[in-house]
Amino acid sequence: MPDVHNGRAIVLSGHCLCGGVRFRAAGLVRSSGHCHCESCRRATSSPVTTFLTVPREGTELGGESLSFYASSPGVRRGFCNKCGSPMSFETDRRPDDIDLYVASLDAGLSVPIREHWHWDERVDWLAIVDDLPKSEGGVS
Repeated sequence: MPDVHNGRAIVLSGHCLCGGVRFRAAGLVRSSGHCHCESCRRATSSPVTTFLTVPREGTELGGESLSFYASSPGVRRGFCNKCGSPMSFETDRRPDDIDLYVASLDAGLSVPIREHWHWDERVDWLAIVDDLPKSEGGVS
């Protein structure tokens, strides 16, 4: 999978807390960012969550404990029904993509984060100081 900065080929893999759900992504990292939307905050019980976006084609997500929740119309979130770890985000608006949680990577926590999404929905008690672009909406 090419690195989003220099085109080096790498493959990313990850898993949930208990190891019951795993993923392997072999394709271009299309985007990466911190999401501040209320839906993601509630799905993860955290003030912000960080995703990388990869093509569905070339990405394997599976395991006996993989389940999905339709969190809003046209959106489904993958999670482990054993340990509760969130694993993926999919939307009908981007049918060729899947978003995976950067924090669930086996190795590769150094995936460069490129932007903030839903900046207008951020919590007011978390100070974020960086030079990343901050958009009002999500990944396009």
